[in-house]
Amino acid sequence: MNNMQQMLARAQKLQSKVAEVQKELENKEVTGTSGGGAIKVIMTVSGVVKSISIDKELVNPDETDLLEDLIVAALSDARAASAKIYEAEMSAATGGLNLPGMF
Repeated sequence: MNNMQQMLARAQKLQSKVAEVQKELENKEVTGTSGGGAIKVIMTVSGVVKSISIDKELVNPDETDLLEDLIVAALSDARAASAKIYEAEMSAATGGLNLPGMF
């Protein structure tokens, strides 16, 4: 019985730690770029896009498809950076345990 209580206490502590890390990551920002830095996206690790900056030299009405592709690439780059940070932080919080549904 005492062993079960210890396991429950550890699980609650782990759950609390994971919740704390998730809260911290909500505001942590990452930057994604494309076009050699001509497009820059800043977003939170939780996926909220904060800003997009575009080098004025890229703005050409005849090449909007290129601009659109570069924006998508920068968003993807930022998302990949977010995923790496999230996984690293959660792995640290859980002591390397792979908990289903956590990340």
